[in-house]
Amino acid sequence: MKTLFRRRQLIAIATAVLATTSLASVGTAGAHTSETPKVAAAGAHGLRTAMRKLWSDHVIWTREYVVAAIDGPSPAADAAAARLMKNQEDIGNAVASYYGAEAGGKLTSLLKEHIQIAVELVAAAKAGEQEKTNAADAKWRRNADEIAAFLSQANPNWPRQALADAMRMHLETTTAQVLARLHHEYAKDVASFDAVYEHILQMADVLTDGIVKQFPARFAS
Repeated sequence: MKTLFRRRQLIAIATAVLATTSLASVGTAGAHTSETPKVAAAGAHGLRTAMRKLWSDHVIWTREYVVAAIDGPSPAADAAAARLMKNQEDIGNAVASYYGAEAGGKLTSLLKEHIQIAVELVAAAKAGEQEKTNAADAKWRRNADEIAAFLSQANPNWPRQALADAMRMHLETTTAQVLARLHHEYAKDVASFDAVYEHILQMADVLTDGIVKQFPARFAS
């Protein structure tokens, strides 16, 4: 019953974010390569595609890391972690296209912290160290709130509470994926990643819609 109630809470948060930002319907993301998408070159549709690519990479390489770290130890975990850090730089560069290098660098720093804390959390959970797991989780949530606050200051179309809820949803869905993998519940693991991926596309669209609304002249046809 508690699990069902929690799931309903998460669905309600996602619905609230969608209502607040008037999202477009979710489609499929582009092909996954290591090349940084050009977010400022191809109009609103191009921005939407590029943002989905960037945030798809975020969750895909997070999953690659989680699988390798939990099923390992494996050198694949280190490679996935390095690729994840590159993705945070790519996202920061995308933001810099609209808000300047300083803002892009700040977001990159916050997102790299987000990844580093996730690495700590996975390690603690795998080792069964509950106190360290709880501490990493609390730090992860604070970082998520900092990301939401930073973004909301940059764009009035990104309400702070809506972004904070979306970031918390991202943490919840990612945690569900980690726990399922850790407990060898592989069908649940796959379903959890589906939830992570669907939600990150929604978040990418939130960011796209906000940028288009803030800079309409740059997207005028």
